[in-house]
Amino acid sequence: MKDQRHMSRQVCFGSAHELSAGDRKLAFINGWSVILFTIEGTRHAIDNSPSHIGASLANGQLDGHFVRCPAHGLRIDLATGDGPRPGCLRPTCLSVSVVDGRVMVTSRACLHRKFSS
Repeated sequence: MKDQRHMSRQVCFGSAHELSAGDRKLAFINGWSVILFTIEGTRHAIDNSPSHIGASLANGQLDGHFVRCPAHGLRIDLATGDGPRPGCLRPTCLSVSVVDGRVMVTSRACLHRKFSS
């Protein structure tokens, strides 16, 4: 039997035509808040909550392929999750694909940990 902590699954975020450039969509995967951004034709999905104070990156200002955390102003790279320097905030990035006209986000084991024993 496969260990649940290492499994991943695809979750549909809707039609590929729903999000225009600069749009974002918030959804939940296994109880975790995830945001899907469309920037210059590329879709990025990240964990919505920074690692402290419960701020929502969904409310952050977009600047190119960066989102600015509304709580502390750090710019987060949507492609990598990296902040401006090592050791700072790094939300989980998720894989995004389009299958049969639907946007699919692949959840990783880290999004399953909330319910793991």
